[in-house]
Amino acid sequence: MSTQTLRQLIRLLLSTNFSNRRIAQLSGTSPNTVLTYRRRLKETRLTVSEIEQLADNQLLRQLNPPKQAESGKRQPDWPHIHQLMQAKHQTLIQLWEEYRGLRPQDAYCYSQFTYYYRDYVKSIDVSMRQYYAPGEVCFVDFAGKRIPWTDTGTGEEHFAEIFVGVLGYSQLVFAMAVRSQKLEDWLGAHQKMFVYFDGVSQLVVPDNLKSAVTLPGRSPVLNHSYEELSEHYGFVIEPARVRRPQDKSLAEIGVLLVTRWITVVLRRQQFFSIAEINQAMKALLEQLNQRPFKRYEGNRRERYEENEKTALMALPVKPFDIGQWIHQQRVDRDYHVYALVHAYSVPYELTNQSVDIKVCQDKVEIYFQHRLVTVHMRGFVKGGATTEHSHRPKSHQAYAQQSRSYFMQWAAEYGESTVALVLAQFANKPEHSLQGCKACAQLQKLARQYGSVRFEKACRCACEIQSLTVSSVRSILQCHLDGSVDDNIPVQVQLPLHHNVRGPDYFVNGGR
Repeated sequence: MSTQTLRQLIRLLLSTNFSNRRIAQLSGTSPNTVLTYRRRLKETRLTVSEIEQLADNQLLRQLNPPKQAESGKRQPDWPHIHQLMQAKHQTLIQLWEEYRGLRPQDAYCYSQFTYYYRDYVKSIDVSMRQYYAPGEVCFVDFAGKRIPWTDTGTGEEHFAEIFVGVLGYSQLVFAMAVRSQKLEDWLGAHQKMFVYFDGVSQLVVPDNLKSAVTLPGRSPVLNHSYEELSEHYGFVIEPARVRRPQDKSLAEIGVLLVTRWITVVLRRQQFFSIAEINQAMKALLEQLNQRPFKRYEGNRRERYEENEKTALMALPVKPFDIGQWIHQQRVDRDYHVYALVHAYSVPYELTNQSVDIKVCQDKVEIYFQHRLVTVHMRGFVKGGATTEHSHRPKSHQAYAQQSRSYFMQWAAEYGESTVALVLAQFANKPEHSLQGCKACAQLQKLARQYGSVRFEKACRCACEIQSLTVSSVRSILQCHLDGSVDDNIPVQVQLPLHHNVRGPDYFVNGGR
C-alpha cells in the first residue's frame, strides 16, 4: 500500500462514520485492512493534526512497527567490515569467521550476516548526478555485442568490434566498426570520432583496456601511443576506476543504445567487409541521434548543434601518425635495432645505447633521449634490414659502397686498361659480387703501391697477353715488365702478309 492510500484511509477513519466496507470501497483496499488500521489508530491514539505533521517514514513506523530483531545477537561493526572488504583478496566469509570467533554464542549465522551486510551497503551506495558543461568530456568504450562479417577471399567468418563515443553534454553518440580492440584500431577510431564531432572535448574517459591503460590502479599508467594522441589533439585522459561503471555511465548508456538500435538490426544482415558495416551504420546512427529525448526537449543532434559544437576545441591541422611504441631497445654492435622482426640502422655512435622506436603504418621513427635521430621507411621483410649509409663509420662506408659501378668509376681515372681489368673481375657476376670486390680492392692496393703510371702500364701488359687477373698485374709490376711498354712505339698487333708463307688453309687439306 502506498503512503498516499494510507493517508486517505486514515483520513476516512478519523473524519467519517462510514463502515469498514464503505471505507474499503472509497480507498481501494480490503475491509480487513480497514479493520486492522482502525485498531492500530486506537492503540496509538494519534490525532489528525499529529498525523499531518509526521513524515511518511515516521507514520509507517507508528502504524507498522518493524519486527523486533532476534534478541541477544551481537551487531557487527558494519563500517569497519565494509572498509576491510575494499581491500584486495578480502572475502566476506573470512570476516564472518573472525566476527563469530570472538563469541559464537551471540553471533549471527553466515546467511544473516551477509543479509544485514547487503542492507548496509545499500544504505551507503548512492550515486551523485553529474552535470557536464558543453565540450567538457567525452566517454569512449567498446560494445559487448559484435557484428559478424565474412571474408570473400577465404570464406572465414570474423566479428567486427563496435567502438562507441558519447559527448557528455549533448549525449551525441558516435559509433563505428573496427577490426579489433588493438592499439591501431583504438587510436584510429578516436580520430574518426573527433572528425564526426568536428572538434575535441577537453577530457576523454576510457575504460581500462590495454590499448588505453597499460597498468590500472590508483595511479594508472597510460599507453604511450594513446598519451601521444592526447597531446596531439590537446585533450586529457582520465580513465574510469576499475569496476566502477558509474564513472562512465554515459558510455554504458551509449553502448546500450547502439546495441539496441544499430547492432541488433545489423546482425540480421550479411556483410563482407568492415567498410560495408560502417556504411550501413551511418543512417542508423543519424536516426539514433535524432530520436527525441524523453526528459529533455529536442534530440541529441539539436542539443549538439545549438550548444556544444562551438564549445569543442578545434581539430589539429596536422594529422596524427598512428604508431606502436617499443621502448628501451638496445642497439647492437652492428648499429642496428630490431622492431617487429625487421632491423633498422641508427648512427653508429649509439651502439650499446637504448633507444625508443615508434612503428607507424609506413615509417619507423627512432628516438634517443626523447629526440628523433632517424626515420626509415617501414620494412616488412622478416629478418631483413634497412640501413642508412651515413649511419656507418667511414671505414664501413668505404667498404659498403664497393660495387661494380664504384670500381668502374675508380678505374676510369687511370685508363682504359684498368677499366678492362675491373670488368674482367665482374664478368658473369652480380653488381655486388664479393669475389669481384675483393679482386678490385687488391688492384687498388697495387695502384697505391706502384703509382698510377706503372699500374696502368701493367694493366695494358695484362690485356695484351690476355691474362686479366690480379696475380698477372702483380707479377708484371714485381718483375718490372711494364717498363718495356712505350706509348710512343707502335705495337705490332698482326704480322705482315708474305706470299711465300703457307697459311692455315694449306694444312686443312692435308698439306696439298
